[in-house]
Amino acid sequence: MFARMRRLVLNFDDYLDRLASSDPTPGGGSAAALTGAMAAALLAMVARITLGSEKHTSVHPLARRIVHDADALRADFVAARPIDEAAYGAVIAVQALPRGSEHEKRERMERMQIALTGAAEAPLSVAGLATDAIRLAELTAALGNDHLMSDVDCALRLARAALDASAANVKVNHRFLKNAEVITAQASRLAAFLDTATAAERRTLRRISA
Repeated sequence: MFARMRRLVLNFDDYLDRLASSDPTPGGGSAAALTGAMAAALLAMVARITLGSEKHTSVHPLARRIVHDADALRADFVAARPIDEAAYGAVIAVQALPRGSEHEKRERMERMQIALTGAAEAPLSVAGLATDAIRLAELTAALGNDHLMSDVDCALRLARAALDASAANVKVNHRFLKNAEVITAQASRLAAFLDTATAAERRTLRRISA
């Protein structure tokens, strides 16, 4: 798992070059997943440093839990990045299909709706991970390591950025989806993520600023 992550770090400049290119993928959804992975990595760092502090022995059990959860969350974000790229790539592929005849138009429309559903589902999944990262930031703030609160704050803001970017991608795909049932179900899940994340974010910011 972490060997793959190390390859990602080593190729980070290449990834940024791809992101800055005229190719449609990777795009915002992929970048959101990477942003979430950085948030999780920062939380793991804070917990690991806290584990090495004798001053914080009372919270070592919580710190060990955070290390485990943050590492797992980082792996989930990393795995989500190519999934998002593939989902949007499917939309791009359908856009290139012929639409000369009525049959071709109908088939293209049907395939586009399937692709758009996937293109909304991928960032929705990342939004869920970002919500988990914000909740984990709240736990990490509870470690009470004042010297590292700025890192917790950075992780919280990165996780929120990943959430907001993912939400934007869900909503833009919903503009072109025609299946009201799919839109309603996905929008409901997104609203739940946003509500949960916002509440946890507020609590965490209060703890950081205390």
